[in-house]
Amino acid sequence: MTRDEEAPELHRAVRRHLAAGWLAVLLFLTLGAVLEMLHGYKVGWYLDVGNSARRLMWTLAHAHGTLLGMLNILFALTVRHLSWAGGSQRVASAALLGATVLLPGGFFLGGIVIYAGDPGLGILLVPVGGLGLLLAVALTAAAVMQAPRPERASPPARTGS
Repeated sequence: MTRDEEAPELHRAVRRHLAAGWLAVLLFLTLGAVLEMLHGYKVGWYLDVGNSARRLMWTLAHAHGTLLGMLNILFALTVRHLSWAGGSQRVASAALLGATVLLPGGFFLGGIVIYAGDPGLGILLVPVGGLGLLLAVALTAAAVMQAPRPERASPPARTGS
């Protein structure tokens, strides 16, 4: 793939992760505000001792979703800064987008129905999302480590006086 062919792919990846990141931050900060309202109105369905697993699952969904939103924004900035295109970037991008859906989504779904203090079946999505997140972070770290270092500016030439 030539540099000219990589530019549109690079631009699409940056735009996709900026959009996903800001939308995730908006969505999961809104979830956080809703959880605060449930606390404020002392809703038993959320605060009763028997519903502590629900409260934990939804708090984890809020926290992970917000963090993953910010990671998508950082990923977009990294892709642009490194001009990182190609196979490993596409795999990392897909893994990060998948993790952005599966990790907080699994926690949220796991909190909808609680079975004797245990989360619902939605929690099974969390490990898959976690693996996607690890893969995306590992590939991004490898791309950063392999990127050429910027050349140091050479000291100004001395002029004889």
